[in-house]
Amino acid sequence: MKKILVVQSSARQEGSLSREYANNLVAQLQAKYPGSWVVARDLGAEAVPHLDATLLGAWMKPAEEQTDAEKAASARSDQLIDELLAADIVVIASSMYNFGMTSTLKAWFDHVLRAGRTFKYTEAGPIGLTPDRKVYVVTARGGRYTGSPLDFQAPHVRQLLGFIGITDVEFVNVEGQSMGPEEAAKGRAEADEALAALA
Repeated sequence: MKKILVVQSSARQEGSLSREYANNLVAQLQAKYPGSWVVARDLGAEAVPHLDATLLGAWMKPAEEQTDAEKAASARSDQLIDELLAADIVVIASSMYNFGMTSTLKAWFDHVLRAGRTFKYTEAGPIGLTPDRKVYVVTARGGRYTGSPLDFQAPHVRQLLGFIGITDVEFVNVEGQSMGPEEAAKGRAEADEALAALA
């Protein structure tokens, strides 16, 4: 049995290929690991706030000195981190917006990359505290960006995950979706093939 965390971040609920392919991947994982349970975090439907002074204040103060707003912000961060730490497998779905990840996904990372919980500082530099998890990242892209210097999405996501100790990361990219029907169909077929290879 596996514990699977699904983080959806597309702004669209309908017609989102990152959602569709992430859901297909989760179905594959559930078939591969019968009895697994899934926790879904939909940042498109219920976004977490962007990093602000309230959350930073909560992280910098002892609990007894925090305001009510800071305590609430800290509790929200704790919940997101607890979901991540409980998961054996994480599926992240992110459309590519303006060459990068969705802003909602970046806000999620800003809540879960937290000193003392998912990484720590040492004399030798920061060390990640969340290894031993498999992460799949499903992206949907209007153009073809894999391996391109314009792909700021994949390197950024890899860096953030690696910083907290997660290095077992695989991408499934649905590319070419704004390049005409033929190229869009090709991109979907490639993504279908990538999903089949993961089964």
